[in-house]
Amino acid sequence: MTGIPRALIGTGEVRHRRLRPRDHAFAYPTYFLMLPMRALRATPEPALQRNGRGLLSFHDADHGDGRTDALAWLDEVLDQEGVFMPGEDRGEVWLHCYPRVLGFVFKPVSFWYCHRGDGRLAAIVAEVNNTFGERHCYLLAGPDVALGRELQAQKVFHVSPFCAVEGRYRFRFMRTADRTVARIDHDDDSGALLQTSVSGRLQPLDGAAVRRAFFGMPLMTLGVLMRIHWHALQLWIKRVPFFSKPAPPQAFISR
Repeated sequence: MTGIPRALIGTGEVRHRRLRPRDHAFAYPTYFLMLPMRALRATPEPALQRNGRGLLSFHDADHGDGRTDALAWLDEVLDQEGVFMPGEDRGEVWLHCYPRVLGFVFKPVSFWYCHRGDGRLAAIVAEVNNTFGERHCYLLAGPDVALGRELQAQKVFHVSPFCAVEGRYRFRFMRTADRTVARIDHDDDSGALLQTSVSGRLQPLDGAAVRRAFFGMPLMTLGVLMRIHWHALQLWIKRVPFFSKPAPPQAFISR
């Protein structure tokens, strides 16, 4: 990518499959934002309604610790975790997330792609929200962090009442100039349990793209929440074991 990075919108599909104790799978169309946060700090994108109202909008407070500058929060996390050496140049941070739709939002997971000054990937932060209003971040950092490579994290945060807080996540991220894929598989103590992914084609975020996304799926946020509860009902009917919600982890970031 050359020049000043542009805000992008992706249109694609969410896939989910449970392997045990009952097979259960679904796939739905979706759209999402891919935002170059450092570039947007210097040069706002006219088509992006930021911290305001619009068909689609982005609010900093929907991320991190809820402050009005989500990038400042992320940079503090990267400093505290020693991701960058003192004085090291920092490159672009791309945030893959759902927008607010008519002011409403639920973001099951967002991804922060943090690059070094030379363009290499330094870390990825997977920011997870559950339907109880809780949030937890998994920091994937170290010499093995790269697109296309499997990255792992221990599961410590409650998401679904049909999955115990145990086992590990296996992440794999891929991106080209016009396409992105994020895959998260969950293995519990008995092996592979869930396979999930979100993928889509990327295009510049402009007024026409915003209108196409909104009018193509005007109730996307509501649809996400309705589908979560609809599939929970199906799992209950299939007698998939139910796990009570534990207390959230004490640490907001796990590595």
